[in-house]
Amino acid sequence: MPTTVKTMCPMNCHPTYCGMEVDVEDDRVVAVRGDRDNPDSRGFLCIRGRSTIEVPDNPRRVLRPRVRDRREPDAWRETTWDEALQRVADAIESAGADRTVVSRGHGNSANGAGGQYALRFANLLGLHHWNPAIVCWGLGGFGLWLTGTTETHTVEDMRDHSDLIVLWGANIASQPLTAPALVQARRRGARVVAIDVRRTEAFAQADDRIVIRPGTDTALALAMLHVIIGERRHDADFVASHTVGFEELAEQVAGCTPSWAAEQTGIDADVIVDLARAYAGAQAAMVLIGGSSMHKTGNGWHAARAISCLPAVTGHLGRPGAGLGPRHAGQVHGMGLNQLSDGTEVPPERMISEMSSILAALEEDRVEVLLLLGTNLLSSFADAGRAAAALERMPMVVAFDLFENETIREYADVLLPGTSWVEETGFKATGNHLYLMEQAISARGDARPVRDVLDDLARRLGVTDMLPWETPEAALDTIFDHDATGHTTVAQLREAGGHVRLNTSPVAHPGLAFDTPSGRIELRSARAAELGLPQLPVYEPPQPDAYPLQLVQGRTIGHFHAFYDHGQALPTLARREPEPRLWINPVDAERRDVSDGAGVRLSNGRGAMEAVATVTDRTPPGVVWMRDGWAGLNTLTSGDRVVPDVAAERFPAGQASYEARVEVTPLDV
Repeated sequence: MPTTVKTMCPMNCHPTYCGMEVDVEDDRVVAVRGDRDNPDSRGFLCIRGRSTIEVPDNPRRVLRPRVRDRREPDAWRETTWDEALQRVADAIESAGADRTVVSRGHGNSANGAGGQYALRFANLLGLHHWNPAIVCWGLGGFGLWLTGTTETHTVEDMRDHSDLIVLWGANIASQPLTAPALVQARRRGARVVAIDVRRTEAFAQADDRIVIRPGTDTALALAMLHVIIGERRHDADFVASHTVGFEELAEQVAGCTPSWAAEQTGIDADVIVDLARAYAGAQAAMVLIGGSSMHKTGNGWHAARAISCLPAVTGHLGRPGAGLGPRHAGQVHGMGLNQLSDGTEVPPERMISEMSSILAALEEDRVEVLLLLGTNLLSSFADAGRAAAALERMPMVVAFDLFENETIREYADVLLPGTSWVEETGFKATGNHLYLMEQAISARGDARPVRDVLDDLARRLGVTDMLPWETPEAALDTIFDHDATGHTTVAQLREAGGHVRLNTSPVAHPGLAFDTPSGRIELRSARAAELGLPQLPVYEPPQPDAYPLQLVQGRTIGHFHAFYDHGQALPTLARREPEPRLWINPVDAERRDVSDGAGVRLSNGRGAMEAVATVTDRTPPGVVWMRDGWAGLNTLTSGDRVVPDVAAERFPAGQASYEARVEVTPLDV
């Protein structure tokens, strides 16, 4: 009879994770399902989680260290850990710490502590370290940081208390647990508004559906502020007590009329006015800010900043059901964990963790050894052709992963096999609970956890205190020793059934204290002034381009980042999405003689890729859309800097522009 182990889904759908029950028989996973006892997900488990049963014993999985002396497919040979790690250590010693980089991805953090071990390793050895936020939407967080609205409400607070929910570029495909909460909120009477560049899955759960031109979200937010302030629908008492710069903001948006915004956004002026009035008049209005479709554009970070002013001027902060809702990498009030890197020294000349700076460093050959820990650089980096050219010249590329991907196939010299989430003990934390992820089966082949790999490598380089903890559980105890967890331990978590309620607030900024120089919401930002940026939110129109179609990207329910070789290593996900699909409007398709299901070529001055056309009116004319992460997609996107050097240094988690305009042609032409 199988035994059942309670754990969490390994997909990194932060801030909401699904509980999972894993059935194990003869040291093999024989079934997975949603955990009905999980207080966050209550039995829900999306297709991504269900497909993970195909990970541990997958025939495509990397199970032994591999090395090669030339970068050709037939040059790989399996070897021992000793030879593989010594080869890496020799390369680092030869290059020096200042020319060695640790680049970690979400695939290395499925069990919570992987990223912490990576940062500790980099600090102790004096290596450069790249934050994975640079491939997501770090600059969206930058915009919120300038205003001061950095905390989020929980999904449960939205479900129980919001009477107006605005999904602003937030597609529920990237936060599966948001969907059932939305359904319950609507049943309770909440009005749901979905704003996006295409008709996403979220539109099916919305009362109002608004399609916006890419790169114009800031214009919509400023026009809403124009209506709210101009019609005196703002909360004057809240503004006076808790904000800075209201009069300047009012003057700034005076010319941002709904008619002006209609020309920019493609949204009727009457719709903009209605949305502004509804937002200001709601008892509890919550905005869920999305990621890729909004922030992977040349002016995207301005949108988060402008949107964050809306709850400030209407007083929708510090109250249940209001403010800003859950978003990727957003943290609720009181959330926190200890860091294994605490007490380690950061190298004084560490490379800025900002993508355009990194691309420049790669092109200048300032990186000789690159350690890729659970990340696929070519699918993640904007202007990937530039990155590929640098990898071609790089002396040593090392990958730690479960499956091969295009970066590994083309450029890796050493490939190290990592354990899957059921082969080691780890954790996940939602906004409400801390969960223990117990080891359920033994490691497959010669796979090792990242902590052991980095410890072995550190010792070869003369660092003996990479792991001062006697056991992996002791390291987790150090991470958990925080007020948010009640200073719990692994042993206490086991006694409590595998999870503990966190000492967090479901409401963001409950004490109306904000992390800004003034301690108030800064509609006029002192930080922005220091960084050479506009003190008030501004709209920068999308720049004209020779290529006619705006390419935007986003998420689907069958995919998240580049896990498992774009999902193609898992049969369930590969069947659902077997190839890149490009959504194109019938008008644009007819002009280019493109038919539904036909092969197409996307191209611009940076690169090209092939895909299969999905002709649909769910994307408007002039806009084409594709799920992010596909191999080749980022050969088309821009790696340009979007903030000054000083801003990149102050907030070192910024992605590049990712702006992309393309032409689409049939493959048979």
